[in-house]
Formats: sequence, structure tokens, C-alpha cells
Amino acid sequence: MKRSRVNAIMAEADDMIRRHGFALPPFAYWTPEAFVARREEARRIIAARCGWDITDYGAGDFDRTGLVLFTLRNGRLADLRRGGGMCYAEKLLISRQDQLSPMHAHVVKVEDIINRGGASLVVELFGCDDQGGFAHDRGGRVFCDGLARNYAPGEKLRLRPGESVTLTPGDWHAFWGEGGDVLIGEVSTVNDDLTDNIFRDPVGRFADIDEDAAPAHLLVSDYPAWFGRGA
Repeated sequence: MKRSRVNAIMAEADDMIRRHGFALPPFAYWTPEAFVARREEARRIIAARCGWDITDYGAGDFDRTGLVLFTLRNGRLADLRRGGGMCYAEKLLISRQDQLSPMHAHVVKVEDIINRGGASLVVELFGCDDQGGFAHDRGGRVFCDGLARNYAPGEKLRLRPGESVTLTPGDWHAFWGEGGDVLIGEVSTVNDDLTDNIFRDPVGRFADIDEDAAPAHLLVSDYPAWFGRGA
């Protein structure tokens, strides 16, 4: 993706988020230079990979296959493993009309996917085999707004604004906006986008960036280049 397009998508996303009554934290608007200047006090933000995440999943066609994410808060895997401390995460996502987020599952993360506003969110579901892999002939069980619901393989849930689904490891899912763009909330256990996204088909979790312009704001995938390999 061209950096100029990423900058434009960020501005469009911020506008949509504001129109739905949400506000991003101040660090969402820091310039790269301001982020570097405040890196010591922002260590937790950097380590937790909070911030902007815009991806085309390596497909090179953001309008068809892509997603906007902003990680608002994220806990520590060490806390999750010991069963105490900051074990949760929260994101805002934007799925555009007919824009696919490809079929995937998580090994650790349990997540609530919430339609926060806009059009309908379609969530396509498949179950898993005995090793947790994708199973085209198996369904499973999820909770929709706290109510148990069994799903058949390939079933499509349509979440209207205010509705939600809870997904656990082994629930393979893809999603997209239907009838327009959708603002999505995600509340989950600790989020690890580097290792805990297992895709059915080979894709790239993060976009390759063509630096045709200076970044307006950093992506989480920029942090290693700007703050070192440990970021």
C-alpha cells in the first residue's frame, strides 16, 4: 500500500469513528516525531502495539481485502498466562462494504465482535478439526449477545448495530460489511497479532508500505523501524 493512501484511510477512519460518537486517545494523533520524542513515557503503548493498524493482508487491493484497526488498550501475555493482571484488550475496527477480512482463527484469544454502528456486519463461521485446524464440514457454538447459538459450517451471522458474537479458539471466521461500512468494537483477552492469527489461506497480516509520502501517524507495524527490533 502507498503511504499516501494509508494517510488518507486514517483520516477517513477518524471521521467515521467521530460520526458514531467515539473518540480516539490523544496518541492516535501524534506525529512520528512527537511519538519519538515521547517514546520513554509511551513504552507501554509501543510494547503493547497499541495504535493504528491498516492492512490489505498482502493482497494489494485494500478495497476488496482489508481492514482498519486501532488498538486502544492491550494487556500482557505474561499476565494472561499467570491468570492475573491486565488480561484484556480492546480495539475499534472498520470493515467497509464488501471488504473481506479473510478466514482465520485464534489459538489463544477469545473475542467479542460488536457492531458499534453503520451497516450490517456479516460473520461467516466454520468449526475446527481435532487439532484446531479449519474444517469445512464442521460447525460449532458461539454466543450472540450472551445467548448460545449453534452454527452450521459456512453459516453467516448478520449482526446489526448493537449486536455481538463471542468467538473462542476453534471458531474460524471471516467478516465484511453488508450494505455499507461498519464500525466494529472488539473486546478480547490479550491480543497478539504477531503469532495468534492463523489464516486458512496464505496471507500477510500486515501491509507492505510504499513510502511515497511521509507518515501522518505511525502504524503498529512501523514501531520496529522507529523504536528498535524489540518494539
